[in-house]
Amino acid sequence: MYDRLDTGEVKCRLCRHTCLIKNRQRGICAVRENRDGTLYSLVYGKVISRNVDPIEKKPLFHFLPGSTSFSIATVGCNFRCKHCQNYEISQYPQERTFDIPGRDMLPDQIVEAAVRHGCRSISYTYTEPTIFFEFAYDCAQLAKEKGIKNVFVSNGYTGPEAARLISPFLDANNVDLKEVMHFTGKYVVHVFSR
Repeated sequence: MYDRLDTGEVKCRLCRHTCLIKNRQRGICAVRENRDGTLYSLVYGKVISRNVDPIEKKPLFHFLPGSTSFSIATVGCNFRCKHCQNYEISQYPQERTFDIPGRDMLPDQIVEAAVRHGCRSISYTYTEPTIFFEFAYDCAQLAKEKGIKNVFVSNGYTGPEAARLISPFLDANNVDLKEVMHFTGKYVVHVFSR
C-alpha cells in the first residue's frame, strides 16, 4: 500500500499520515522503510508482546463475553501520545534505531498459540495494529479459517485501502480515542481520551 515516485521517494498509504518517505528513511511509525523505492515493513513477525487476556480488557464487553483473546503486538506506532501506557514498545523505534526487537513468529504459530491456549479470538493490540498490518492480515486470514475471531484495538487512523482489505477478516474493532495536544503556535488541538 504505497506509491513509488519518480524522485525515489515512496508515499505510504497504510495510515492516514500518508508519509512521503525518502530513500533509506522511515515514516512516522518508524517501522516502515524506503529501500531504493520499495517500502519494507521492519516488524513483520517480530512479536514484542504476546499474552492471553480476557476479551473485556480490549475493552469489548458484548463480544464473546467471558472468553480469552490471544493478544499480540510489534514495536512502533503512528501516534506519539505522551501518556501512552505501552510507550516502551509503541515508542521504541522513535530513535530510528536499526535493531527491531521481538520474537520471530509466523502467522501459523500465532494461530496455533491461540488454539493451544483455548482463545476464541486474536487481538492485535498494545500498539497500533495498522503499523504491523501485513502480519496482522496474514494471521487474521489463517485465524478465520480455524474459526477464531479477529480483533483490532486501534487508534482509528488506518488508511481507507487497508481498512477495506482487513474488514472481511475483522470481527471487532475497538477504536481508542487518544488525548493529544498539538501546539502549533496559533492554536491548540485537543482530542479527548476515555
